[in-house]
Amino acid sequence: MKAVTFQAIERVAVSECPDPALEGPRDAVVEVEAAGLCGSDLHPYFGRERGIDPGTILGHELVGRVVAAGPDAGVRVGDRVVSPFTTSCGRCAPCRSGLTARCVEGQLLGWVENGVGLHGAQAERIRIPLADGTLVPLPESLEDPALALLAGDILSTGLFGADAARVEAGRVVVVVGCGPVGLMAIRASLHRGARAVVAVDRVESRLATAATFGAEAAHLDGDPAAVVARLTEGRGADAAIEAVGSPGATRTAADLLRPGGVLSAVGVHTEPHLALSPGELYDRNLTYAAGRCPARHFLPETLDIAVRDAALLSTMITHRLPLAEAPEAYRAFGAHREGWGKVVFLPGG
Repeated sequence: MKAVTFQAIERVAVSECPDPALEGPRDAVVEVEAAGLCGSDLHPYFGRERGIDPGTILGHELVGRVVAAGPDAGVRVGDRVVSPFTTSCGRCAPCRSGLTARCVEGQLLGWVENGVGLHGAQAERIRIPLADGTLVPLPESLEDPALALLAGDILSTGLFGADAARVEAGRVVVVVGCGPVGLMAIRASLHRGARAVVAVDRVESRLATAATFGAEAAHLDGDPAAVVARLTEGRGADAAIEAVGSPGATRTAADLLRPGGVLSAVGVHTEPHLALSPGELYDRNLTYAAGRCPARHFLPETLDIAVRDAALLSTMITHRLPLAEAPEAYRAFGAHREGWGKVVFLPGG
């Protein structure tokens, strides 16, 4: 089968790979209809996260149809399903508490290191272990399967970020970074009842899209603090969701918070030290929340949102491409080129 594989830093290839097969009774093999290119895929691509084996099939966002299933997989051949980006057993203490991203048996899709791990979703087919605790049926009312793909990762991450930021009715929220995850954080914050959301970025096309998602756009090189001050009578934002994963984004988010505010970090950080000191957290009574999103826990709710907001969410998908165009898509998306938002690969062409 054809698949997008990691070769070296800033180099991916479309390779011929073995077809996956069932390896256990809870396994399923899914024929991929749509697979996403996520900002997290850029971490190994740029070498910010190291250890991934050359030849690993990349990607962790997918929707597709089951073509093989073990006797305990919980799905049947022909079922259309969406997957979160980590597998989960559904039975252990973290899973039962809703923290499916920390399942004791779970693994991240698209990461193989020293021969151990799971290949990813940017391929014609993928094996999903623990399928009974991982895969979710696709709602029949969702006409565009790519929107289910959003629900399985970035929309769940946005909702996780809003919950961690304690967003509720009447709050003013700042979202730093208006890539796909940031856009979902905007929508999730409004879904949780935020009175206003200020979107901060320096890419004009992303700010324009953020405005259509219901945010007030503030250019990073302008004066976002003035926008926040106007909306809060000078107090500062109640919550900030940092959706970039950089020290600069952390600093920007913190600077826009009021005393007692909450900073929720859903961007993946690879720097060795936090951009905030313990003293600043103490002196301003700030709360810092971070962690991997338990996407499987949120999937039922985010699928409902995807059905309800289908027309809006579809606007953020700027490119639907065959696997053959993956190398150029990685370059363009990684460079934050104007006009490049959410990229979806269509392995079937």
